[in-house]
Amino acid sequence: MLQIQVFTFNPFSENTYLVYNDKGVACLFDPGCSNALEQGELMAFLKDNKLSLESLFLTHAHIDHILGYAWVYETFSLKARANEKEISVFQRGVESAMLFGVPYEAGPGLQVDLHHGDKLQLLGESWELREAPGHSPGSILFINHAMKWVIAGDVLFRESIGRSDLPGGNQHALFQSIQRELYSLPDDYIVFPGHGPETTIGHEKRFNPFVRP
Repeated sequence: MLQIQVFTFNPFSENTYLVYNDKGVACLFDPGCSNALEQGELMAFLKDNKLSLESLFLTHAHIDHILGYAWVYETFSLKARANEKEISVFQRGVESAMLFGVPYEAGPGLQVDLHHGDKLQLLGESWELREAPGHSPGSILFINHAMKWVIAGDVLFRESIGRSDLPGGNQHALFQSIQRELYSLPDDYIVFPGHGPETTIGHEKRFNPFVRP
């Protein structure tokens, strides 16, 4: 049985997700930890629960989702895995950090091996990957059908949607991604977004004011 822990990090209140199993193996999604205090919070959770961090994934590479990447790499020797369309987004990290006035140390180049339709074996379970462009060109949804979970990045929020006015964004593509890749899932699937509280597919179909089924 998998468990999921959310950490809300950095000035953007970004959700970093740690998923782990009963064998003590964990994977991290979107490392937003931006200072020693936040890094310590994540490290303490790993130690307290006797977890070994073995993989690192990005839903996308906007600055608020990668502020902790260099630290994770230096601490655990893990390269971030992402979609190849996020390379240009990742390469704008230093520029984005300067624009928003946040400290940032760039991590190593991404391992761009995540594609639409891939099936990954993570923590002993199967995960389906779906590309969902619009907020960012290479946004990836991580779907665990057994747990009815979607780690969604900034594509869909509770009664809201991701921005589409950043470089590489496209509002029409975002609407299509939500309707095609998310609203096609059963209503009881839980969506874990990049910001704010979790939601469900059914709730968003009924109450999201931006994208209707």
